[in-house]
Amino acid sequence: MRQLKRPVRRALLVVHVVVSAAWLGLSLGLLALGITGATAGSTEAAGAAYRSMNVIGDWLLIPVSLLALVSGVVLSLGTPWGLARHRWVYVKFWLTLVTTGATAFALRPSINDAVADAAAGREVEAAGSLVAAPTVSLSVYVFLTAISVIKPWGLTARGRRLRMARR
Repeated sequence: MRQLKRPVRRALLVVHVVVSAAWLGLSLGLLALGITGATAGSTEAAGAAYRSMNVIGDWLLIPVSLLALVSGVVLSLGTPWGLARHRWVYVKFWLTLVTTGATAFALRPSINDAVADAAAGREVEAAGSLVAAPTVSLSVYVFLTAISVIKPWGLTARGRRLRMARR
């Protein structure tokens, strides 16, 4: 892919950082709501927490996670960092892909089950996972933020080959 022009690259970088920060914040909000639901003294309070999680999961998580993934891929392909030239970019891509998939195919169904259980007046079986999942995702996003700043580990084998070919 051709290199992005500076104004486009900067605008896309701003979008990527804002969306990634939003994803981290949404995960923190989900963690707070998951803890609230798990420790609520009543079915009504737990149900309210899980319904709130459902709104976040249905309306925000998937679009935000997909936008973070797409903006990151476009940035990596349109800049000298490349998608598979540097280990930190490669790790970010795969972890973002996995967490996006986990959000869509594991977390959202768990939230939907919790809402259904609370609406029926049953004890929520997924309460523990609705605390664990946001904890794990929040930890992953903090890690991704850290490696974006630190840029550790150097080049991949492909990156070394490309660097040698340019010389």
